[in-house]
Amino acid sequence: MQKREIIVVAGPTAVGKTKYAIEAALAMNGEVVSCDSMQLYKYMDIGSAKPTAEEQAQVKHYLVDQIDPAEAFSVAEYQTLAKSAIEEIFAKGKTPVIAGGTGLYLNSLLYEMDFGAAPQDSELRRQLEQEAEEYGSEFIHNKLKEADPVAAQRIHPNNVKKVVRALEGALSGNPIADFSNVQTRCSDYDAVLIGLTRDREELYGRINLRVDILVEQGLFEEVRGLLDRGLTESDISMKGIGYKEIIGFYNGQYTREEAIDLIKKNTRHLAKRQLTWFRRYEDMHWIDISKFDSDEEAIKDMITWLKNR
Repeated sequence: MQKREIIVVAGPTAVGKTKYAIEAALAMNGEVVSCDSMQLYKYMDIGSAKPTAEEQAQVKHYLVDQIDPAEAFSVAEYQTLAKSAIEEIFAKGKTPVIAGGTGLYLNSLLYEMDFGAAPQDSELRRQLEQEAEEYGSEFIHNKLKEADPVAAQRIHPNNVKKVVRALEGALSGNPIADFSNVQTRCSDYDAVLIGLTRDREELYGRINLRVDILVEQGLFEEVRGLLDRGLTESDISMKGIGYKEIIGFYNGQYTREEAIDLIKKNTRHLAKRQLTWFRRYEDMHWIDISKFDSDEEAIKDMITWLKNR
């Protein structure tokens, strides 16, 4: 009987996850399932740093370029799609390789997380949505602070849909659970966790360089095209780093250079948060790529560990 085991290649943005996940999949007869909240969206190719056509030709990738950015998308929906992809890969006799840096998405695959528990109060939700529209996001977020301070702390005020859902839960006696600290591991499969990291200055240098490359590749034009499609700063997809800052540029909030610098700064902060999140996994096997002379040497070390553990 095939061993039901998934391999996870996680780490901060710009560390090199795509390359390492592909090499792990090639070595272990696997296929890749994206665990990235931005790569899911269609038309958002540059800012999300999606795997290239060449990279996707090397190994089949799931959950890339699948969701319309105008649609709301939740971690619960991600869990459903990703688990379906995992089962499809197992059915082929292959190994699922989960690659990405979205911590809550990864948690939804590693831990028992039931997203369907809280009943809805549609009348209350409509009332709250109307209040949000009439009085603004800050008003509705302050209301959540009073009803559920813990939820308010973890939900950004601009994510009005999530704020409304949390407030609906709190006011109807069904508060939304905080899934960031779930402890019971998923029993559907075993997980082998690999964490990639680099020297901080090297990682930050890679982030800055990548932003410059994305701009050269047409990031500003990509955002303009999305706005022309009718997307706005209120769409969840457009709140991603690299998109929200350029919307600010088009709205006259920043100069072009200020927007680019802000993307770099916000991406560095994201990388720091991602590392903090992934370091909570006690069974993560860390690979510090900076300690190797080349990616090839680090990849060889990773594959040797995978095959001999």
